[in-house]
Amino acid sequence: MMNKLSGIWRRIQGSLFPRLDDALSSPMTDDHKKVAKILEIVRAEDVIRQPHQWTGRPAHEWALIGRAFVAKAVLGLTSTRDLISRLKVDENLRRLCGWQNGQVPSESTFSRVFAQFATLNMPERIHGILIREHVGGALVENSSIDGSALEGREKAVRKKEPKKRPPKKRGRKKKGEEGVVAPDDIPALDLYTRMSPGEIAKAIPQGCDWGGKRNSQGNVEWWRGFKIHIHSAEGEIPLAVLVTSASVHDSQPVPYLVKRTKERCPNVLYTLTDAAYDAQSITRLIEGYGGVHVTDSNPRGGEKIPLDPAKKERYKKRSGAERVFSRLKEEFGVTFLRVRGPRKVTAHVMFSVLALTADQLLRLVA
Repeated sequence: MMNKLSGIWRRIQGSLFPRLDDALSSPMTDDHKKVAKILEIVRAEDVIRQPHQWTGRPAHEWALIGRAFVAKAVLGLTSTRDLISRLKVDENLRRLCGWQNGQVPSESTFSRVFAQFATLNMPERIHGILIREHVGGALVENSSIDGSALEGREKAVRKKEPKKRPPKKRGRKKKGEEGVVAPDDIPALDLYTRMSPGEIAKAIPQGCDWGGKRNSQGNVEWWRGFKIHIHSAEGEIPLAVLVTSASVHDSQPVPYLVKRTKERCPNVLYTLTDAAYDAQSITRLIEGYGGVHVTDSNPRGGEKIPLDPAKKERYKKRSGAERVFSRLKEEFGVTFLRVRGPRKVTAHVMFSVLALTADQLLRLVA
């Protein structure tokens, strides 16, 4: 991993920047250099394929618009309208995204292409390729799983009323009925452990609703929107991401995150989680893939079981997950949510995750 990243960094420093200095009409600022480096790592144009168009007006290049959305996350711009305004006045940024003649697409074109990216799950696919290419063969000693709130800009969906279960029959069960469990009686977490990542992503709630979480002062904070769940490696590199409804418990997306990470980066040793993830099914899942689950004990009304000294020392590294969310929200514009619907919200989050992942990979070698 380090050899390949070092080669990319040498190419950026020794070849890309000198060529850009010759091609651009004005000197690059630090923001331009940061955008150029991240675009060179992400290389969205290698993945984005535009459908062939036989008739009508020539379509704008999807790859250039994809590069622009990555640049929007890098610069922390609040909206697509701000991105277009910046592109029109900033020639260097416009050239870095790929537009040579100054004709930037309209806001409606950006919105239409973004909707196509969301439908095709394009940012998630690019992120998966990025992780496989640069982290897949590496040994990840410590990883962390955590969730964070994301406020939405839409109405909360109405929850379906729970199905009324028929009253239980009195008396002993008949022979052969012992141990039979109805599908509706299986907890969601146990049900997800039996599914593939694609099946989990379809089954888990993803619509906008209300959620609550206890903060560090012990008070419950409520928000309307979504929740971001991330499995991150040491070095604050997101390995797998899932956006769900705000009401989804932190533990439910774990099967998706663990299985998706296993597909991309199979050599993960320790998975660190807080007390919300203290469940036997999660521990069995992680150990089944050859890892070790280090989690804070959840007393559940009983006595809290302390970690042994070695695990307690390792558990301190879990703070890296909180730094991932902090950078996503403060630097890469995750909180500037201007789209509606689970797919578009996921695409918005994943463009920011792409920018963060590329930036953290560069920090390992720079």
